[in-house]
Amino acid sequence: MARILWADDEIDSLKPHLLFLTNKGHEVTPVNSGNEAIEYFSKENFDLVFLDENMPGISGLTALEEIKKISLNTPVIMITKSEEEMIMEEAIGKQISDYLIKPVNPHQILMAIKKILDGKRLVSETNSTSYRQEFNKISQDLNLVKDLKGWKDIFKQLTFWELQLETSDQNMVEVFNMQKEEANQLFTRFIDKNYQDIISSNEILSHNLLKSNLFPELNQQSYYLIVIDNLRYDQWLIIKPILEEYFNIEKEETYTSIIPTTTQYARNALFSGLSPLEINRRYPDKWVSEEENEGKNLHEEFFLNENLRRHQLNIKSSYHKITNLNAGKKLVQQIDNLNHNQLNTIVYNFVDTLSHARTDMEVIKELAEDESAYRSITRSWFKHSPLFDVLKKISTTSSKVFLTTDHGTIRVKTPTKVIGPKSTNTNMRYKVSKNLTYQSKDVIEAQNPEKIMLPKTHLSSSFIFAREDKYFVYPNNYNHFAKLYNDTFQHGGISMEEMLIPYVQLNGK
Repeated sequence: MARILWADDEIDSLKPHLLFLTNKGHEVTPVNSGNEAIEYFSKENFDLVFLDENMPGISGLTALEEIKKISLNTPVIMITKSEEEMIMEEAIGKQISDYLIKPVNPHQILMAIKKILDGKRLVSETNSTSYRQEFNKISQDLNLVKDLKGWKDIFKQLTFWELQLETSDQNMVEVFNMQKEEANQLFTRFIDKNYQDIISSNEILSHNLLKSNLFPELNQQSYYLIVIDNLRYDQWLIIKPILEEYFNIEKEETYTSIIPTTTQYARNALFSGLSPLEINRRYPDKWVSEEENEGKNLHEEFFLNENLRRHQLNIKSSYHKITNLNAGKKLVQQIDNLNHNQLNTIVYNFVDTLSHARTDMEVIKELAEDESAYRSITRSWFKHSPLFDVLKKISTTSSKVFLTTDHGTIRVKTPTKVIGPKSTNTNMRYKVSKNLTYQSKDVIEAQNPEKIMLPKTHLSSSFIFAREDKYFVYPNNYNHFAKLYNDTFQHGGISMEEMLIPYVQLNGK
């Protein structure tokens, strides 16, 4: 059990409490002053410290400060007679783990110990038990889901449990991962069977998201449209609590990225309000084919302005693409000058950069070795990013925020061989070319791309999309590249993580 240091100038009166804790298996060292507490703490190891706030000589707050200098992470519980807000704020500022108001009873003390020392374990056990009870229901729902709304609901449930189970035992995590893999297999079959109908339906997809959910409000309300490239739904949930301090969340939904789930297709469709096939037909000089080497998303501002014009939105607007730290810092300084616009669009590329860096740099691979670590590094970046500073500034204005993304990513684990001409595109989750050779069981094929609103470079061009967690590797030096890209985050194919992505509406508090 726990080794506890308890400092109180009336420690003799607390003998029943000390005996109660000893009978529960804890080892308690009682001391009469702050000085003694510091002396003992500097010589021995303790799991937890109880400090009386009002002791003669060195006060509890002063002792707390010294104890934190010795060990910042040892939890300290402050016990006080006073309910003065100022004292509590000072104690909390000095990183106490909890505080109790005198008189305290033994059961209060025991609960405080359990909350601090056993809290994570108890939460983990509770989450594991709860998920075990939900497992069968989710399994049944997987076999009954018939439409995109059903898949979005399933995906939200799975993402909720993925976050809840992060600290659970490995066996339960493995059970969850198996269920999620099964869900992705069934989702891929659903997309294979229904995508042609979906893209010609009224579902909210990349090319009609703005028309359906943002444009109707622009005549009455100014907005910042913020597109964070590559932002998955779980990553949104990780940064959501940070933003809730500054914004009310008025709407929080998922929509469906078109395929291929890449910038060239999904983001151009998002801004233009058109399918890739329509973009190619209407603006052939702006659509860059797969075989050309120039950038594939150089005309986003043009596409957005044309989209606004088609919907008769004659408004003042601005467009900003942020690809590095200095550009982000500069944007923070510009916010005050943008508030007179009806629409300000910001494209922020960090998450996409992170996913590519994870492929290219060993240090990033180690920092983001799994889904949980990938979420954690995203949260850490966001908290210290210029984008967060931008959003904090926006929260003080009368403008609302429409925050979304163009597609997500999936952690790939299963290589599959593909052979194609030299001109075949390099993306690891989809290929477009003529004369492709591949393993049919691992892909979804689009022999006639125009049926799913995609342009083709040649008459005989076709698309293939990787299923679930597959990724394409050429036979030449197969083992090297299979190992290099295994466990990296890729996009372009078909999975829940890539296609079911967030859009939210925020209003400053």
